[in-house]
Amino acid sequence: MNSLLVIPSIDIKAGKTVRVVQGIPELNCTEYGNDPVEMAKIWRAENAKMLHIVDFDAIDDSKVNLPIIKKMVESVIIPVEYAGGIRSVDDAKRLLDIGVCRVVISSLVISRPDEFRRVLDTVGHNKVAVAIDVIDNEVVIRHRKIKTGIAPVALAVNLKDMGVERFIITDVNRNGMLLGPNLGLSLGIAQATQRKVTHSGGVRNKDELMDIKSLSLSGIDSVIIGRALYENRFACQKLWRVAESGIFN
Repeated sequence: MNSLLVIPSIDIKAGKTVRVVQGIPELNCTEYGNDPVEMAKIWRAENAKMLHIVDFDAIDDSKVNLPIIKKMVESVIIPVEYAGGIRSVDDAKRLLDIGVCRVVISSLVISRPDEFRRVLDTVGHNKVAVAIDVIDNEVVIRHRKIKTGIAPVALAVNLKDMGVERFIITDVNRNGMLLGPNLGLSLGIAQATQRKVTHSGGVRNKDELMDIKSLSLSGIDSVIIGRALYENRFACQKLWRVAESGIFN
């Protein structure tokens, strides 16, 4: 049976672990602890195999959290991927140099496609994932505030032709809202591109986790979970066992 990689999300703002509704700090930003490094250690202790970091300060081109992220990477022995304000090859290289395993890029693919191509060619296609954030079947960028008029499947197919190997798909309306996952969106992109897809947003419980797991043969091989984990909606050790083996005790 195929496994599903469950990836806890650690959102950082002003040096603290937060949880942000729909990816908009101004809308609702709840603190879950003062120390993101300790949070990384907690998820590792709960047997997480990978971490997803979102740096909300980097969206404003701030590098203030880089020392914290470096400590997070050094504190765990599992891969850590990073999302937040990557605008250039230098930004991507800086993060990979401190130990991040993969950079997640969003706005750059539309605002500066030539620079995005340089990132792919310079750091390697396997070191880059593209986040496609969607509201009402329209791609949004710039902190999820600007509508592009682009359909998510059309963008994904274009990026596949550029050599993108992984997509992270988020229905913004469900992100942090505990409304259930929009699996049709993620599945549609996986099928259209035949590339690996990480689903993000909306997961509330183990049943929904198993729904995602059932799609693993279609290319959805991983899921990012935030609020549901922080609010203890899973027994974490059981969550990892269910996702990776499909066996209930």
